[in-house]
Amino acid sequence: MKYSLILILGAILATTTYAQNPTVNSDNWAATDALGRKVKEYKDTGDKKKNKYVAIFYWTWHQGIDDTTYPIKNITEIVRQYPEAMASYDHPAWGKNKPGFFYWEQPLFGYYRTTDPWVLRKHAELLADAGVDVVFFDCTNGSFTWEESYEALMKTWEQARRDGVNVPKIAFMLPFGPAPHSLVSLRQLYRDIYKPNRYSDLWFIWKGKPCIMAYPDNLTTDKTDQEIASFFTFRPGQPDYVNGPTRKDQWGWLEMYPQHGYVATDNHSFEQVTVGVAQNANPISKGHCSAFNLPNAYGRSFTVSKGVDPRVDGYLYGWNFQEQWDRAHELDPELIFVTGWNEYIAGMWLPEHGWTGKPFSFVDQYNWNCSRDIEPNKGWGDKGDVYYLQLVDNIRKFKGMDKPEKPSVPKTIKLGKQGSWEDVRPYYTSYKGNTVHRDCAGRYNTYYKDASGRNDIIGAKVTHDDKYIYFYVETAETLTSCKDPNWMMLFIDADRNKNTGWNGYDYIINHQTPTGKNVIIEKCDKNKWIWSPIGKGTFFAKENILEIAIEKKLLGLDSSVNIEFKWCDNMQDEGNIMDFYVSGDVAPGGRFNYVYTSDWQK
Repeated sequence: MKYSLILILGAILATTTYAQNPTVNSDNWAATDALGRKVKEYKDTGDKKKNKYVAIFYWTWHQGIDDTTYPIKNITEIVRQYPEAMASYDHPAWGKNKPGFFYWEQPLFGYYRTTDPWVLRKHAELLADAGVDVVFFDCTNGSFTWEESYEALMKTWEQARRDGVNVPKIAFMLPFGPAPHSLVSLRQLYRDIYKPNRYSDLWFIWKGKPCIMAYPDNLTTDKTDQEIASFFTFRPGQPDYVNGPTRKDQWGWLEMYPQHGYVATDNHSFEQVTVGVAQNANPISKGHCSAFNLPNAYGRSFTVSKGVDPRVDGYLYGWNFQEQWDRAHELDPELIFVTGWNEYIAGMWLPEHGWTGKPFSFVDQYNWNCSRDIEPNKGWGDKGDVYYLQLVDNIRKFKGMDKPEKPSVPKTIKLGKQGSWEDVRPYYTSYKGNTVHRDCAGRYNTYYKDASGRNDIIGAKVTHDDKYIYFYVETAETLTSCKDPNWMMLFIDADRNKNTGWNGYDYIINHQTPTGKNVIIEKCDKNKWIWSPIGKGTFFAKENILEIAIEKKLLGLDSSVNIEFKWCDNMQDEGNIMDFYVSGDVAPGGRFNYVYTSDWQK
């Protein structure tokens, strides 16, 4: 009763304090990754299923050492330059501060801190676009809960929620047992977040109560401890990759294939199944936790059913990840727990630390194959998001999708005429409030600034008549000058074929500065970032609205229209598709595209 009253009061406060922007739904966005794999669409999945959830393991520990003279250490870069370093703990390439922490690769957003609001906002959108419902923060080591990071995240994600981002809910994962430091963390989190009802709109509710992956076993008869015992739904974490649950209330976090089901339900199904990108285990350890730099580790390219992909770039194809997803689809639980999003770092541990690697062990992360982060990275170039899009594809299969809105009938638009677009649908929504600039310290000796956020794109429309196709886009505030570089560019995939054009985009508008009342239409040459003018269209811009009309024949379109398109303002790294995740503003995000299909119902 007490908890229900808290939620009711929290909901009243939330609705009276601010107005929330419409929530953006990514279900009907299209995407094809750099390997040519297209994410599922509605026709592949059918309708959204009830009571299906996806969780992902999330690391808030990237707070860094304040000593800015401490250098970043990237294992991949070190071993590439000094392969002999793997044979010597004392090799100078490892530096002086050991055991220390090392990155297996650089994240796409740099060696950031999880107190950087610019990065936290990017994460909120990426995870929402993927369909992730909840993140579990890694607090499994000692009594560290990384307060500075979770405070920054909750503040940033609450604002993102107000801006229309369907942000994941939050929960905490505490140590794998009822140890004293686990109880310290449990009490601290209850005291600082849950009891005062802070950010309750972000709490992950499971079976009617806030969920926490922790052991309640050592709670005492103290009044506060008894409050804690009744406040949460406890799902203690099971650490082993092979043995499965050892008690009825446990959840897993990472397992070898075939994974177990956790917490049997009344309908002979399960609450939870784990899905991992890779496992730091090997044949000698018989699938139990080991170091990732040991021979034959079960990396990204490994499958239990088929062995190891022998190709040099086999790590890109996600065979381990997909085998685990296939098992999860087979068991069809209520919740799938994915490991993981953004761990990125590993300690260098000696045998006296309890690990078996010689001369040292990189336990949880090591290299491009032996790592398990899904967050896009820089090292793989234009393939840095392949695991992210594989995540999207499988979440869509697991959860189903909302049916696309039927487009309105074709009509002629008179550019600049008030009300001309009012009855055109669908309205393609985009996030408001995501053009804030970056100015924040990164890990160790890094610092990041980004002032590319400019025009905040919030929505778009498309329609056509017999001769023209019309595009509409609006921004949160007045548009900047059309003479600005890379101003409000429109990318069009006219044939929805990723084998033609630059990453599938056959045409680009506004790559060249508009002249007078005309925009320049350019066509892609040789499937590269090479564009040649083929004609002009007309445009009208006023305040926060931009409208464009283009003859359909210039885009190779006939009576029916079936295209993908994207708006992009202030691209910084021309020709690099990964820049869509980083610079300016794009709608929709990253590699996603809007789809306009006039005859979709056929």
